[in-house]
Amino acid sequence: MSEPYLAEIKMFAGNYAPKGYAFCQGQLMAVQQNQALFALIGNLYGGTYPNNFALPNFVGATPIGQGPTPNGGAVFTVGDVGGAETVTLSVNNLPVHTHLLSASTDDGVVNAPTTTSFLAAAVDAAGSPLNIYGEYGNPVTPMDTQLAPQAIGHAGNSVPLSVRNPYLAVSFIIALSGIFPSRN
Repeated sequence: MSEPYLAEIKMFAGNYAPKGYAFCQGQLMAVQQNQALFALIGNLYGGTYPNNFALPNFVGATPIGQGPTPNGGAVFTVGDVGGAETVTLSVNNLPVHTHLLSASTDDGVVNAPTTTSFLAAAVDAAGSPLNIYGEYGNPVTPMDTQLAPQAIGHAGNSVPLSVRNPYLAVSFIIALSGIFPSRN
C-alpha cells in the first residue's frame, strides 16, 4: 500500500486505528506535536489555536461533499456540520388541512351513522322536525359537555423519531503522517 497523504481520511472496517492514523471522532490534538497536520486542517473542526485543534468527528454523522448543491440551494464548506439524528414532529410540521364536519339542512335518510353518512335534519315518525340543537346563552340548553378530546384534540407523545437512513457503522480514520499534499 502506498504512503497516504497527510490528513487523508479513509473508511476502515476495523475497530482500531492503524499505526499512523487516528479515529475521526472529534478529539483534540496538540498543535505543537502535529504542526504539519494543523497546517492542512487548522481549526476547521474545532479546537483553540494556538494550543490545540480538533480532528473531524464522523460519529453519528454522514459525510457530504463540499460546494453548492445541484439545485443551487445550500453551499457546504469543509468543516460545516448540520442536520439532526432525530426530530420531533409537531402540528407545525403537518401540511395545512381541515377536518370537515359535513351536514345538510335536508331531512336525514338513515337512523344510524355509517362510513358514508353525515349529519342531516332530524324528523320524528310523523315528519315533524326534532329539536337536536342547543344555543349558546339559552338557559334551556346549557352546554354541559364537550366532544371527546381524542376526536378533536392533539394526539401523540412528542417522542422524537429517527431521520437516519439505513446504516452500517465503519471507522473513519485520518492519516497523522504521510506525504504533505501539494496544491498543483
